Amino acid sequence: MDRILIVDDEPDIRELIRLHLERAGWDIAEADSGRQAILQVREQPVSLIVLDIMMDDGNGFEVLRYLREHRPETLVIALSARREVEDKIDALGLGADDYMTKPFSPMELLARIQAHLRRRHPEASLRPEVIQLNKLILDIDNYVLHNDGQRHELTPVECELLQVFMRNPDRVLTKREIYKQIWQHENYDDNNLSVFISRIRKMLESAPGSQSHLHTIRGIGYRFSGDGR
Repeated sequence: MDRILIVDDEPDIRELIRLHLERAGWDIAEADSGRQAILQVREQPVSLIVLDIMMDDGNGFEVLRYLREHRPETLVIALSARREVEDKIDALGLGADDYMTKPFSPMELLARIQAHLRRRHPEASLRPEVIQLNKLILDIDNYVLHNDGQRHELTPVECELLQVFMRNPDRVLTKREIYKQIWQHENYDDNNLSVFISRIRKMLESAPGSQSHLHTIRGIGYRFSGDGR
């Protein structure tokens, strides 16, 4: 059974989330501060964290940094009462897999958690271990991209995005289509997607002499070049 950690310094918010998630059958743990969250994750890893990034003891960004350094496989849905684009970019840039602003719909949060965990546990027969496209090798099970000898650790969302692109070389994918495949809904967030695209593009261009595989099709979406041109 997947274990989910709810991290928020507001007891009412934690209770609201916990009630909905327990009804869905998950094992739930709670933390009221970033410090407590890190201590809990050290003692017992979790599958997913619902993380308030603006708490009284500072914020959740330190938790994100810790997770991506020590528990990169852990899924994170960041929550914030602030709607500033910079907060979202910072959270996603540090490795959050999704981002929601308060107030939020508990049912939407539940749906997003279910979508992320479904991708974590696909049927083994439907999930190949490796995808190779020229010099790019995507190790799906270990969340690693090999680019002409260079190794890049991936977050779950980065790995999912690369799967979508590498399975559809030279095809223009719309932003809505990409968002539906990754986040399981059509109402895409352009800033959210742009952050992940930028990070993936840097990995693809990191090898000496390499060119960008990932091209922006203005006003439409992206095309992943199979030959790296």
